[in-house]
Amino acid sequence: MVFNTGAALLDAIVLAVVSKEDEGTYGYKITQDVRQVLDVSESTLYPVLRRLQKDECLVTYDREFAGRNRRYYKITEKGDAQLKLYMIEWKSYSSKITKLFEGGY
Repeated sequence: MVFNTGAALLDAIVLAVVSKEDEGTYGYKITQDVRQVLDVSESTLYPVLRRLQKDECLVTYDREFAGRNRRYYKITEKGDAQLKLYMIEWKSYSSKITKLFEGGY
């Protein structure tokens, strides 16, 4: 992708991915899901997950899988509210850009 992806957009994408799973989801799966729409490395996403956790948008818990603990991330009420705000802002922003590209304004 030729466009830079800012922190707010990464936060929105990660919150959207995590919100799809009622019980939360684990880091590697989040990375794989995000990679379906954006070329991003694990080393980029884990700081995003930590920041969202620090901002109380995500909580974590561990669950055993194949004899090892797997860290799961689950969206909080605050994270859900933030995601809704991101979605509203994205619709407005993307609509304006699309209009500009298509000769509007």
